[in-house]
Amino acid sequence: MTGFVLDASATMRWCFDRGSHPYPDAVLQRLGAPSERAFVPILWRYEVSAVLALAQKNGIVQAAVTQAFLAALDALPITVDPASGGRVLSDVHQLAVAHGLTSYDAAYLELARRLGLPIATLDTDLAKACQTAGVALL
Repeated sequence: MTGFVLDASATMRWCFDRGSHPYPDAVLQRLGAPSERAFVPILWRYEVSAVLALAQKNGIVQAAVTQAFLAALDALPITVDPASGGRVLSDVHQLAVAHGLTSYDAAYLELARRLGLPIATLDTDLAKACQTAGVALL
């Protein structure tokens, strides 16, 4: 089995920009492979929910579309890392300070470093920090 860390920036393109950006589409296609799995910190669920809730509030997406998207995410081979929450005030914080990241972005970097996996992201600050920290980009 192979895997990678998936961040919310790539994930949310599947809902709003599917078919218009080749990188997140390729990441989603990769998740369709039988031996592939994505890993996410618990924060990922909050980020996905927050983006969808705001989009619903602003009339960008209807509740039925949101529910269908959430069901589709649940069907994908995405594993929420159970240890990520316990690392926020230690490892995540240290990485945020060291790389000038938000703690949100540092959570993905911490998980990728700890698991030794590449990261799928569209966030330029996170991508730069990954290169500095020696974490491969997918």
